[in-house]
Parts: sequence; C-alpha cells; structure tokens
Amino acid sequence: MEIKTADERFKETALTLPPAPEPLGIYKPFLIDGKYLYVSGHGPLKNDGSLFHGRVGDDVDIEQGKLAAQQVGLAILSTIKKNIGSLDKVKRVIKVLGMVSCVPEFENHPYVINGCSELFKKVWGEENGVGVRSAVGMGSLPGNIPVEIEALFELY
Repeated sequence: MEIKTADERFKETALTLPPAPEPLGIYKPFLIDGKYLYVSGHGPLKNDGSLFHGRVGDDVDIEQGKLAAQQVGLAILSTIKKNIGSLDKVKRVIKVLGMVSCVPEFENHPYVINGCSELFKKVWGEENGVGVRSAVGMGSLPGNIPVEIEALFELY
C-alpha cells in the first residue's frame, strides 16, 4: 500500500491555497519553538486576498460559516508552506482553537470549526490530522470576520 504525503493529500482535495496573510498588528504569524509550530489566529482569506465578513446566525448561515472555517484552514496551510516549505514537515496537529463571531443564541460552534478540522484530517490523516480542539463563540472578531482560528502543530 502506497503511503501518501501531506502535500500529495492536499493536492487531492483540489482546493487552492490563498496567499499567506500578512500580520494585521504587532505579532508573528508563526513561531517555531523546538519541535512545535505555533500559528497565530488566521481569518477566512479568499484566494484574491480579501476576507469573508459577517456574523454566523445573522448575515452568514451555518454552512457559509463552515466554508469560512475551511478557508481559515487553507490560510493556515498557506502560512505553513510559505514559511517552512512543505506540509510534509508537519508531523501532526496538536491543538486547534476556533472562534466564531455569532449571534448570542447560536450554539453550534463545533460544526462551524469542523470546516477547518475536516481539512486538516484530509491533509494529515485520521491519526495525525485530528488534535485537541476548542470551538467558542465571540460577540465580534477583527474586521467583522466570521471565524478566526489558531493552531499548534508538531514538526518532524
């Protein structure tokens, strides 16, 4: 049985990486400490470099929120590829923190953040692509984005 690399599995998704985002404040988009890669909060970056906007449960429905979370995952992958060269250098996902800008009565934050988690599972597989996770609701997020996600990875 042929074992596929993370880069090969990503190509199979037929998804396109947006440009790696530039920081919108005073912070580093990523930091390597020993064998750990910390990725700062990313927003839902479209392929043209613009961002998705809105609040889940208001002007963004749950499926659009999930797609926005997938776009955040793609932006994170773009940051990884730009800065360390290959998704193959990531051994596994350790933790994902997903924040959803939503109306107070919205309760299905995990479903929205699954957009990112499902992408990571496709790229690194069931064992290494699924880590621990939190999915929480926020009253607002920077720039009126519907989703922000930060992540921690282990490197080879």
